[in-house]
Formats: sequence, C-alpha cells, structure tokens
Amino acid sequence: MVTPRFRYSRWDGTQVGFDLDADAVLEQITDDLLYHGDLHAALRRMLQQGFRDRQGQRIEGVRELLERLRRERQERLERFDLGGVYDEIAEQLREVVQMERDEIDRQVREAEQSGDPRRIETARGAADERNMRLEMLPPDLAGMVRELQGYDFASAAAQQRFEELVERLRQQVLDSYVSRMTGAVQSLTPEDMARMKDMLAELNRMLDQRARGEEPDFEGFMERYGDFFPEDPQDLDELLEVLARRMAAMQAMLASMTPEQRAQIQSLAEQLLEDMDLRWQVDQLGSHLQQLFPQMGWDRSYDFQGQDPVGMAQAVSTLEELGDLDRLEQLLRGAANPGALAEVDVDRARELLGDDAARSLEELGRLTKLLQDAGLIDQREGRLELTPKGLRRIGHNALNDLFEKLARDKLGRHQIERTGAGHERDHDTKPYEWGDPFNLHIERTVRNAVARTGGGTPVRLHPDDFEVERTEHLVRSSTVLMLDLSLSMPMRDNFLAAKKVAMALHALISTQFPRDYLGLVGFSEVAREIRPQDLPEVSWDFVYGTNMQHGFQIARRLLSRQPGTKQIIMITDGEPTAHFEPGMPEPFFSYPPVRETVDATLREVVRCTREGIRINTFMLDPSGHLRAFVEKLTRLNKGRAFFTSPETLGDYVLVDFIEQKRAMRRSGGRRTA
Repeated sequence: MVTPRFRYSRWDGTQVGFDLDADAVLEQITDDLLYHGDLHAALRRMLQQGFRDRQGQRIEGVRELLERLRRERQERLERFDLGGVYDEIAEQLREVVQMERDEIDRQVREAEQSGDPRRIETARGAADERNMRLEMLPPDLAGMVRELQGYDFASAAAQQRFEELVERLRQQVLDSYVSRMTGAVQSLTPEDMARMKDMLAELNRMLDQRARGEEPDFEGFMERYGDFFPEDPQDLDELLEVLARRMAAMQAMLASMTPEQRAQIQSLAEQLLEDMDLRWQVDQLGSHLQQLFPQMGWDRSYDFQGQDPVGMAQAVSTLEELGDLDRLEQLLRGAANPGALAEVDVDRARELLGDDAARSLEELGRLTKLLQDAGLIDQREGRLELTPKGLRRIGHNALNDLFEKLARDKLGRHQIERTGAGHERDHDTKPYEWGDPFNLHIERTVRNAVARTGGGTPVRLHPDDFEVERTEHLVRSSTVLMLDLSLSMPMRDNFLAAKKVAMALHALISTQFPRDYLGLVGFSEVAREIRPQDLPEVSWDFVYGTNMQHGFQIARRLLSRQPGTKQIIMITDGEPTAHFEPGMPEPFFSYPPVRETVDATLREVVRCTREGIRINTFMLDPSGHLRAFVEKLTRLNKGRAFFTSPETLGDYVLVDFIEQKRAMRRSGGRRTA
C-alpha cells in the first residue's frame, strides 16, 4: 500500500493569511484543558469547533468544513446526469449517419437530374445498399462504431466527422484510464499508440521491480516518457497516485451508471482499445494500482439526480472531484489531532472548496507544530504534553483571567496590582549598590545618563547611572491547596473555577513569591498529592466521596517539611462523607455523613492546629450542613471560612492570599487574625 503524497504551494506574499500566535492559541484552549484535563482532547475539540485569530478572523473547524464538503458533493449530484455520456456519443453517431443519408439522397437526385439511365440505376443501387447497411446498424454504441469503421462512406464529410469522433473517443477512454497523458498527443497515430503501449509496459515492469524490492529507474522513465505526464510528478509514488485517482474515477463513473449504460460504455471502450496488448497493459496497470491504493474507493458509486448531461471527459473529471471530496472527508473525520491535517493537499482543497476553506485547513493543520515550535507542548511517546513553559503559560492565562475580572469589579478589597516576577515591588527606586537584585529601572537609568552627559546620542551608560527598583523582603510562607475532585464538583459546575484558581495560585506564587512553597492535594473518596506539572491534566474522579480527613493528613505531611508560616487552602462543595479508620485498607463512605466521619475529620483539623497550620476554607455550596461543619472547623483551627460561588471564587482566594502576605510582611511574619 502506498501512502498518498501531497504537494504544497510556496507563499508568494499575495495570499491573505491568518494572524496566529501560539500563546493566543493556548489561551483559547485553557478552559477546555483545565476542565477535562486532556491536552490532546482540547486540541481535538478546537480542531472540530474552529477558532478565531488575533484579528478576529474566523478559522473554520472540521464540522464546518465537513458541511462544506457535503454541500459541494450534493451540488454535483443534483446538477449532472451521467446518462449524458451515452447520449452524447449516440447523438454524435446519429449525426454522422444523418450526414451520410443526406449525401446519399443528394447523389441520387443529382443522377436523376442528369437524365442518364445507367447513372440513375447505379446511383439508386448504391443508395439502396448503403441505406440497408445504415438501417442494419446495431443499436449498441460499440457495434455501431465497429460497423461504421468497415463502411464505405458516400460522404467525405461524414467519414471525416466519424473518424474524428472515434479518435476523440479513443483519447477520452485512454485519458479516463491513464490520466491526462494523452493531452500531450494531438492525434494518436499508430506510432503514438505503439509508444504509449511501450510506456505502459515499462511502467508495469517498474511496478514489478518494486514488488521484488528493487529500485526502478524513475528518472530514466521520465526522460523517455515525461511528455505523457503534464502534471510533472516528482517521483514514482506521485505518478502512481495521479494514475490511481483517474482510473478510480473511471471505475466510479461506470458503477454510477445504469446497467444498460455501463454495458454500452464498457463495450465501446473495448472496441476503441482494439489493440489486445494495449488493453492487457491497461488492465495490468489497473490491477497494480488497486493493490497499491486501496483507499481510493475503487467500488464507490454515486446517485446522480441532475438534468445537465455530461460527456465522458467531464463525467470522469466530476467523478475525480467527488473522489477527492470523499478522501478529504475521510481524512477530516479520522483526524485525531491537528497534525493529521498536515497531510491535506491544500491546493486541491482550494479547487474543491474555495480559498477560505483551504486557508482554514492549512491553519488547523499547523496548530500542533505552532505550539511545538513555541516550546509550549511536546510529543513524548506518541502523546502530546505541556512543556514547563506551556505549564507556566496556562497558569499565567488563568491568573490573567482572574486579574482582569478583578480590574473590572473595582471593589475596594479587590484592587490588586500586577507586578513582575520576584519579590514584591513597592514602586520606588534607588541607586544600584553591589548585592542588590538587578531589577533595573530603564527610564530612570537612561534619564540619569542623559543628565550626566548633557544629552545627545548615542546615550552611553555608566554604572553610576544604574537605578534599580526597591523590593521588600517577604516573609516566607508555605501553602497547600486542597482541591475537591469529587463528582459533585463538575455536576454543580464548580470544577473549572476551582481548577483555574489552583492554576492561578500556582502561577502567582511561582512568579511573585518564588521563595514560597505551594503543595497541591486532590481529594475525593481518597486524597493524593498532585505535582505542579501534572495539574493541567488533573480531572475529577467518578466517585462521590469527600475525604477531607485524608486530604488534611497529606497536607500536614507536606507542610511538616517546610519552614515559615503554614496554611491550607481548601476548596470544596461538600461536607466530609468518607474517612479512614486505623487498619482500614479502604475508606468508609456514607451520605449523609455519619458522626464517625465528621469526628475523624475534625481530629485531623486539631492536629493541623497543634502544628501551627491555618486552614482557610472556600465553600462552593450553600447547604446548611456544609456551613455547620465549616463553622466547627474554623472554631477549632481559628482559620477563616468564605462562602463563595464559581464566579467569585478566584476573587476571594487570590485577594485573600495577597492580603495575608502583605499583613504578614507588615507584622514581621506574625500571623494576623
């Protein structure tokens, strides 16, 4: 089996392109990725749905392109009538016969006008014989052509018209089987037919050589017979694919006709290809191509319902287009990721579907490569994964979304300044001293240099000109985020907001407070530690249990290894419904929760309290049961509780975290109430 080859045109600067940016693409799939936890699936859904570039231009997705394909296919089926292939040939033969009858009648009239009895008798006898032959012509096309080839024409014009028709039909038949190579031959002389037969024989020998593992001499073949192939194939595979598409289209045309029409055209083709060796070579080539290109759809047929009759050349060309539409549809339906669309012949798609569809296909096909080239994703063991850079970008996107919302809210406690990486800036500057972090303030540094030199260009900097931004030393803190992964989270539409907050908090701490520690714990019926690099692909568990006890145990263990102030941020929409008992291999689950589960969870809260770990709880459920439990938790731990919603969760968590950091800084590291 040969894999189809595709050719792409070079960018010439005239095409209208899309303005794609890898960061923008990743931003568009951030929510999908965070919700489902599957990068591959997120890209596949973007592939299906389409998206917009930075300028707002719509890039059609696979669903829209498939609808285009359906419309293009239906337009052809509702327009054309394949019976026209038969009707066209039959009509032309009838015209030839009528021209001959007219000439016979003219010759009889001319003889009668001469008054010569002998001439009249001869003319009438010849006319009777010719008219009888014409009356006895077989009704089928092949038989009619065969009889007329042995007929003694009275009309030179009719004979010439018939010979031209036969020659044209022979070329069309050969075109239908072996591409448009006869286009290089204006009239098929016996020498041309012999050369074509030699070409087909050598092509079949090359295929036999390849089957034996030998390397055919493609270059030599093209030197001798390249004029037969105006497509200028670059290698043997490309040449064979061109021939396979054409021959498969001929097969589809025959299969789409009525049995009577099909029999007529097949018989005619056999009559026109009277050279038995030539027919054998064509049949051999067809057999080879069917083995090499089984995906060409050799047994396909179509239900044409239109009224426009088409000739053989147009019919085969239309069936070739339909075959290309089918193969494009098959590729689109089977595309598991954008990279699969890199195999699309964009130029052919443009011919079939138009410029907009072709550009969309091209952009969809390069999505994966765009993200890979930008260092945002990588392929490992056949699977697409986020790189560390991509992970940071996802966190930045989540953080940015929340910051933008905060900016829109303009509520007093929600005012958060965006700052760069490192320690927190206080927006003041000082002359650089050895040992200072080199957070250079460009504007003031250049201003110092200009003031020192008196202006002019270029501006030459001196170390004395350096001015850096002041930073305040922050007290180190250690945080564990406990994220509820039970099934109720997505069922209540809470999961995406909670996941996005987790990503945003990770991005905030790693960039703004790099000395701080952030641990991640996911909990449902059981709890588990989550590595930061795995967070984007974390999804919910298909269980209902909420084992806060196990989550607190793991969080406490993680924080025991860390210095500084310690806190747990817990995001949940349910009260504790599962816990472990000593020696119990499996968790106990009960809903509504039983006293044993609540007590086991609160005992773990007490242990956290004794170890100086503050627990701040963000509740995503208004039920009184959860509120009552959290009130007990906060009384024991002296932490805080917030009732919030998916829309405001990010506001509360991020604002609270930053305000607590600032309060700790002002108090010199002492915990504030």
